[in-house]
Amino acid sequence: MPRFLHVSDIHLGFDRYDSKERTLDFYHAFRDALHQYAIVPQVDFVVIAGDLFEHRHIQPNVLNQAQLCLQDLQEAGIPVLAIEGNHDSTPYGTKTSWLRYLAGWGLLKLLEPSSPNAGNALYEAWDEEAKQGGYIDLDCGVRVLGACWYGASASSAIASLADAIKILPPPPAHTVMLFHHGLEGQIARYQGALRYNDLLPLKEAGVDYLALGHIHKNYTMEGWIFNPGSVEANNIEESQFERGVYFVEMDGDGIRADLKRGYKQRSIVRLQMTARGQESQEELEAAAIATMQQAIQSGKIRPAAAPIVELRIDGQVGFDRLELDTRKLQQQLQQLTGALIFLLRYNVDTVEYASHLADEADRLQVEREVFLDLLAAHNSYKKQAPTLAQGLIDLKDQQVQGRSETDLYQFVQTLLHEG
Repeated sequence: MPRFLHVSDIHLGFDRYDSKERTLDFYHAFRDALHQYAIVPQVDFVVIAGDLFEHRHIQPNVLNQAQLCLQDLQEAGIPVLAIEGNHDSTPYGTKTSWLRYLAGWGLLKLLEPSSPNAGNALYEAWDEEAKQGGYIDLDCGVRVLGACWYGASASSAIASLADAIKILPPPPAHTVMLFHHGLEGQIARYQGALRYNDLLPLKEAGVDYLALGHIHKNYTMEGWIFNPGSVEANNIEESQFERGVYFVEMDGDGIRADLKRGYKQRSIVRLQMTARGQESQEELEAAAIATMQQAIQSGKIRPAAAPIVELRIDGQVGFDRLELDTRKLQQQLQQLTGALIFLLRYNVDTVEYASHLADEADRLQVEREVFLDLLAAHNSYKKQAPTLAQGLIDLKDQQVQGRSETDLYQFVQTLLHEG
């Protein structure tokens, strides 16, 4: 019974948060997943369905990370079959890529269909000496086919691939194909996704297991299409997606693909609080700290694990939103939670003045409502707004009556003291 591990979207060299430790997370997650679910159970092979790297041009240490992981598999006698994704495909104007480099060293087999202009068949068998080919028949009874990164032309390329598969020599018991593209309806704001019917020619050509990549969320369809999702979350939003690696078994009764998630991954915690417009700046800061303390006490945040934490503050504030020193607050919260990365999303609106006056309202009513709105929008005075609004009206009247500045100043002092 053939068994293999299906991984995709590893993104070694991920560097968006400018954190060396976070970059290493992707290496540690990948290596641990390979150890637990490929090397320990001694699978027959591993497939990488694109995006081994984050960038087409990589640093030496990132190449070293890939080599160490692949050498582990090589030492265990487990072959690795891979295709390029959009992140690690051949850079424009060049004839090679880092995946081809790794293939040249025998650390993986990069399965690529032949160029339509080369005059060869679209699918040539893997040539171990030349280190190239579009498909390979493994001793465990599985044929594995590769595909390129086709981007927007993926739907039109599928027909050619299906026709090429049909004219190949008879396959062994099972056929696996690697394809780096996404299906529509899986995530929002994804242009160019394939429809399920676009992929049907591959099934009709004999593909039993379509190993997808590209979308960082786990999904399956109709018992033959499988996408494990990314090995690690590439951003905070992706933390809500289920993702992992597929441990797959194939026999005469069908396919059993078990999503594995128990390998080393960085904890990501997302929290939210809403400002009601009544808190002072100090009270809002205290509420943010209390939110973190409660999450720590409940075990949601474990400072010792150095998690990634996001706090989203929305709603309304009764002070100028720019008065809150978000950088200082973020540093306080990061220290409190022990977070490797702390993201403070401060998306609030300042309370607007919104008087609702009848058309027949007289001048005194208009004045009173305007003063009430101004005072209610200021945290220091909102609780005494009615008293202070009447006091401002009286102050205006006294000024109109010609009272001295000393009298007016004394009136204000008395008003504020009583308020």
